[in-house]
Amino acid sequence: MAHSPSARIGTPLPATAQRAPADEPLRIGINILFLLPGGVGGTEIYTRNLLESLARINPVNTYFVFRNSETEAAIVPDRPNFVDCPQRVRATVRPARIVYEQTALVAAIVRRRLDVVLNFGYTAPLACPVPMVTVFYDLQYKIHPEFFKKLDLVFWRLLLPASARRSRAIVAMSRAARAQLETFYPWSRDRVRLVPHGIERRFSEIANARERSSGFGRYLLAVSTLGPHKNYDGLLRAFARYRATHPDVELVIVGIKGTQTDAIVRLRDHLGLAEAVTFTGWIPRERLYELYENALAFVYASRFEGFGIPVLEALAAGLPTACSEIPSLVEIAHGCARFFDPDDIDDIAAALTELTDVPAARDAIDAGRRRAGDYGWDASAGDMVDTLRGAARPSRQTR
Repeated sequence: MAHSPSARIGTPLPATAQRAPADEPLRIGINILFLLPGGVGGTEIYTRNLLESLARINPVNTYFVFRNSETEAAIVPDRPNFVDCPQRVRATVRPARIVYEQTALVAAIVRRRLDVVLNFGYTAPLACPVPMVTVFYDLQYKIHPEFFKKLDLVFWRLLLPASARRSRAIVAMSRAARAQLETFYPWSRDRVRLVPHGIERRFSEIANARERSSGFGRYLLAVSTLGPHKNYDGLLRAFARYRATHPDVELVIVGIKGTQTDAIVRLRDHLGLAEAVTFTGWIPRERLYELYENALAFVYASRFEGFGIPVLEALAAGLPTACSEIPSLVEIAHGCARFFDPDDIDDIAAALTELTDVPAARDAIDAGRRRAGDYGWDASAGDMVDTLRGAARPSRQTR
């Protein structure tokens, strides 16, 4: 990953998207109608942290946060330049939320005379007359359509390309995600902006605490939604083989109980791991910090990721880490983790054995912490502000 902000930002915006003067305040809309607390996984972590960092680093622009009825008002930073704009729509009813986003949200945006709108959840209000920036975490629906329900797939295929076309800038948070956009939306190449994910400072404190610790809990930690691409079937089968020679080690799986939960629980029980594998579901952040601090090691067996937040968290926390050898994770953890083929049960089991039987390489742990240090939330927020300013409508300069 590049270290300078300019290198992180990626390709320039088209010439038609002229930049407003750097010292002129903007009125920025923030569309988080998609956010369902405890229900959207890593995108919630991203949204909350970026809002907090925007509040820290940017007291000049005014931010209007459009949230749904399930999302608490506290998500809006308590700063004079942040305006809470609650909307009467529920994210749990996706069709209603989409219709609202395409209609009532447009009217709310126009009323506030905004200069630019940031959409955090893949979709944009297509009739919006204001320039827009939209975050695309990945294009999994293109690469693994088999992981989607038919009705959901229709939604993704219609709205995502249209939202990307209507957006003056498209945000990707990894080179792997940017490559997906440029491959499947080739017309978007001059709009994609690389704004990397950040990492909370708390994980550095966890790493320091681990260095001082005299011992850890007897469990491996895995963190992610229980969805089909997360490959928990492969991880459980590999853990069963590992467990045959390590009967005192358990596996703790943290994340939203998604569409594969029942099948994964049945597989756990079938493999005789009912007492050895715990599914916590979505838990408070403080509890997750504790699990990172006390884990023996971290494992991530996903077959597909746009970024891979938990791997970055594990590296920042100083955990011995093993993960799938897929582009986004190699981008994050090259030289810092033990990679394995997510479709090779023997390879995953061997990685688990190495994590617990071979003393953790100090060089790899230190390299992981340095790598995580490249991903700061304030730097990401700064890149996002630059992206929003670059996308703001040219007429803003003449007001």
